[in-house]
Amino acid sequence: MSTATTTRATATAPVRGRSTLTGTGTMVRFMLRRDRVRLPVWIGALTLFGVGTVGSFEQTYPTAADRATAADLSSLPAVTAMVGRIYSRDDYTYGVMTGHQMYVFMALLLGLMSILSLVRHTRAEEESGRAELLRANVLGRHAQLTAALVLVGGANVATGLLIAGGLAGSGADGVTAGGSLLFSAGLVAAGLVFTAVAAVTSQITEYARGASGLALAVLGIAYAIRAVGDVAESGLSWVSPLYWGQATHSFAADQRWWPLLLMVVLAVALAIAAYALSVRRDVGAGLRPARLGSPTASAALSSPLGLAFRLQRAGLIAWSAGLLVLAVTYGSLVDSIQDMFDQISSFEDLVRDISGATLIESWLVTVLSLTGMIASIQAVLAVLRMRSEETSGRAEPIIATAVSRNRWAASHLTMAFGGSAVIMVLVGLGFGVSTAVATDDAAWLGDMLAAGLVQLPAIWVAAGFAMAVIGLAPRLSPLAWLVPAYAIAVVYMGQILQFPGWTRDLSPFGHVPELPAAGFEPGPVLVLLLVAAGFTWAGLAGLRHRDVPSS
Repeated sequence: MSTATTTRATATAPVRGRSTLTGTGTMVRFMLRRDRVRLPVWIGALTLFGVGTVGSFEQTYPTAADRATAADLSSLPAVTAMVGRIYSRDDYTYGVMTGHQMYVFMALLLGLMSILSLVRHTRAEEESGRAELLRANVLGRHAQLTAALVLVGGANVATGLLIAGGLAGSGADGVTAGGSLLFSAGLVAAGLVFTAVAAVTSQITEYARGASGLALAVLGIAYAIRAVGDVAESGLSWVSPLYWGQATHSFAADQRWWPLLLMVVLAVALAIAAYALSVRRDVGAGLRPARLGSPTASAALSSPLGLAFRLQRAGLIAWSAGLLVLAVTYGSLVDSIQDMFDQISSFEDLVRDISGATLIESWLVTVLSLTGMIASIQAVLAVLRMRSEETSGRAEPIIATAVSRNRWAASHLTMAFGGSAVIMVLVGLGFGVSTAVATDDAAWLGDMLAAGLVQLPAIWVAAGFAMAVIGLAPRLSPLAWLVPAYAIAVVYMGQILQFPGWTRDLSPFGHVPELPAAGFEPGPVLVLLLVAAGFTWAGLAGLRHRDVPSS
């Protein structure tokens, strides 16, 4: 009881002569130091992706006729749902193409960066107990939230300015300085909206994962509402802030700045709400009280595997649902993609050159490989959950019992390896069913299921490498992202940007059998499985011989 009383006093009691913003500048500098690597990586990756896409458009659609064909195909319902409602169809320049096809994806990525970064510096700090220690010193009640908003808002602005400068300097047809500034301003505004959303959700729940989950759910709902509204060509799209940025019609002749005002007003209103909510709760607590636990644990929680499943089931469900939707969407586009190949010869450069395969088969290999790379992110996250359990002090009480370190680690590895298998089965079925329906050929179902499963050895290499990192060098845990990051940046984007072939061979995804375009080759699969097993064994060995942080 004394702890709760002290906490409430820290949260609400005024201190004479101290502003609620006292120490904000110091907190900003502290947060910058903590994120001196993380934020530059985010900003650099987003800038390269946003600016580099224009060059890929120039290579893929070299003529006005090609761009007109792309505009026609962009009117298909599945494409509209993914990228948004087309505008300036009669003058579909590279600029308009960038604004139309890239805005929603870029806004989603900036929203993701904003949510994760804001929660990291607010709710996660309270959950760890560090925020209470800081407030015990000369630190204003609103200093931490304000510093986080300044930091994340500044990261969005920096990203927007870099993208605007890169686009304006590209020299591509229709990519004007004014259009680049409007496009980037829309991205910044979207980032600010979801920064403020995360600020609000951080007041609601007492756990960082819950705050992130709520904010990401809002992001997903905004995307879904925009997709439904755009396909139906109804006013429903205006409910989503993701549509507001695209409604600016950047790079078109009828550019509109006023939708950005809606985004700014929403961001400010949400930020004000976050400040108001922050004074209605104790430090470390949330507005939504934690549910009382059952007096007895369920039978499932009596084992490490049951606990690991309970901790990771929400993430597994979300990843499974998201990638299943992606697979069904891509599979339903097979007929449209064939039309695009027929009308735009340069579109062939975007898919792998596989001897003896049709262009559709090569395209399916490319998108299935991308799906596998995305699924590897879930596998790495599942492994890294072990590290977060360690640093929070929750792992030490478990392994202090009869549960061995290997058994505890194996429970989370099961979620990584088994969870990715579940995801790829669903992905294969999603691709298979949608492709079979689109082509009226049931044979695709088995082919695509096999093509999905064959991605698993490469995914498991990523998970095994993550285990090796946290087992042997836990302080270097960010290196666990090396395999999926390299795969997406070099193997997938390298196909678009025409990187040398040897760069693809450095990734496990460069050695996956190219089903359904080519036959199954057991050799590479066995090698990948051995590499994954070796990484995992090394990580487990390292975990057995190092200290585990205690609470």
